[in-house]
Amino acid sequence: MSVRWTYLFLDRPGAAADRAGAFWAAVTGTRLSGPSGEHGEFVTLAVDGADACAGVQRLGSGEGGVHLDLSVDDIPEFVAQARRLGAGTVAEHDGWTVLRSPAGQVFCAIPWHGESARPPVAHGSRLDQVCLDIPPSRYDEEVAFWSGLLPDWDAAPGSLPEFHVVRPPAGLPVRFLLQRIEDERPVSAHPDLACADVATTRARHEEHGAVPVAGFGRWTVMRDPTGGVYCLTGRDPETGLPAGRPVA
Repeated sequence: MSVRWTYLFLDRPGAAADRAGAFWAAVTGTRLSGPSGEHGEFVTLAVDGADACAGVQRLGSGEGGVHLDLSVDDIPEFVAQARRLGAGTVAEHDGWTVLRSPAGQVFCAIPWHGESARPPVAHGSRLDQVCLDIPPSRYDEEVAFWSGLLPDWDAAPGSLPEFHVVRPPAGLPVRFLLQRIEDERPVSAHPDLACADVATTRARHEEHGAVPVAGFGRWTVMRDPTGGVYCLTGRDPETGLPAGRPVA
């Protein structure tokens, strides 16, 4: 039932998916793969010599957001465990299942196809984290859910009281940050990049059409050309840890 690989997917409606793909490929030093899926709705951010861990899904309807794909050895057992912990089933497909966490975050259980080579750091940053923005009333439940579903991951309080980090075993490319927000609204998610220098990365992203939204010292909130919010965070792109913190 172990998770063998992780994917971060940006969900965008219609033509916004193409714009999102072009932007994210540019800022992550990757190229877009050919389309896949029943309707050609998926592309990944590919790089030679490594396995993709992020991509874009073109939606037929809806405003978009972010979802997670977890590649596992035993999908039925993983799905059963997720349900025991409070997840709901959104859709069952041939060989993969769409689920929803107790607070409402969509994620997929998909087959593992041997992915093992993590993409390298590009331009001093790495797209390596999904942050779940969780309302106060659902936060403890969501922390318990992800900690229980991923027992071999390192789940621990983060650097601020409202953060809980769920860090995967070495080699897996995407980790989770659970953030307790102040207002009661539906759960949402956004991507984060670990940046050796936030200001330098911000300038590069602005060159490609992103705009800054807010700054909070160790991170900057940005908006991509399709309106999607994401954060540039002051973390070591190799380890994912806050800058200056030892790996141990």
